[in-house]
Amino acid sequence: MKSSTRSLGARNAVLAVVLAIAGLAAQPAAAEERAKDLFGAEKLPTATAPQSFGFYSKGCFAGGVAIPMDGPTWQVMRPSRNRRWGHPAMIATIEQLSRDAAADGWPGLLIGDIAQPRGGPMLTGHASHQIGLDADIWLTPMPDRTMTRAQRETMSATLMVDEKTHLVKDALWTPRHTALLKRAASYPQVERILVNPGIKKKLCDTVKGDRTWLRKIRPFWGHDYHFHMRIGCQPGSPTCKAQEATPDDDGCGKPLAWWFTQEPWRPNKNPDAPKARDVMTMANLPKECRAVLDAPGPASAEAATYHGGAVPVAVAAPEPEAPSLPATTASGTAGLPSAVNAFTATPEVGVPVPRPRPPAK
Repeated sequence: MKSSTRSLGARNAVLAVVLAIAGLAAQPAAAEERAKDLFGAEKLPTATAPQSFGFYSKGCFAGGVAIPMDGPTWQVMRPSRNRRWGHPAMIATIEQLSRDAAADGWPGLLIGDIAQPRGGPMLTGHASHQIGLDADIWLTPMPDRTMTRAQRETMSATLMVDEKTHLVKDALWTPRHTALLKRAASYPQVERILVNPGIKKKLCDTVKGDRTWLRKIRPFWGHDYHFHMRIGCQPGSPTCKAQEATPDDDGCGKPLAWWFTQEPWRPNKNPDAPKARDVMTMANLPKECRAVLDAPGPASAEAATYHGGAVPVAVAAPEPEAPSLPATTASGTAGLPSAVNAFTATPEVGVPVPRPRPPAK
């Protein structure tokens, strides 16, 4: 009996040691900091060449620039979020849209979230907006005055869609809203625009003549007070993952009809499940994102702010030497050197705009 007791005690001791070792091995993974906390803490972009890494909902970007808080045809909303950063091509597209829309009769853009300074998962809100190629534009026209910072933090956007019927509120929708979306969809670098299904239906029911641009207008949950503009992967970003092209038709058929059934609006079967951004760690992101976090930044936000036709000149803040970000082309040859960065003036070249996607074969 004593021998059996000693044997059982020995087995328990061995089991305890095994469990302790297993627990120690598991600790680093369990304690690994969430990617959204790391990227959400960054206040400035990298002083490196502009590159997007990964996919819109799982990645990061380098060499970002900020859109100014105020422009002649735009104002940035919710400035405390520090989400007015993007790839230079995205910021240039927003500014172009603001000018063109003003010429079309839109009073000016109210700009919502673009991206965090170095992208990555956000602390709150979006699943995408991670690689500097997404931007939210309010469907509320800009007031005819410069708003205070407090007003930008508290002003409510106008909800354009009835939450019960999922249809646009006709008293609020105007031809200028249609013209704004058409203008945004007209740019070849813009690949898709996400709107509420009710807004898509309104366009399908009312747009006459040329309807080819409607293929870029994609219905999605939410997006009832703003539209989400997405541009494609840019030159110099070989590891940026493109999204599947939109269908060639206007998108006003069966796929849109599905949104007006009960299926899309059924309660979530697992509402307490954590969102991807809340559990994503650096191990889930492209390996380049670690270098993005470690790279030096500019001396200030103003030094990295886009002002028109040329990308601003900025000097990296004095910091210890940081690892260079990968800069390779699709063929594996060296791409832009790290000394060439998003803040080098390029008045002759401007921001590169990709050609339209070739038709599928």
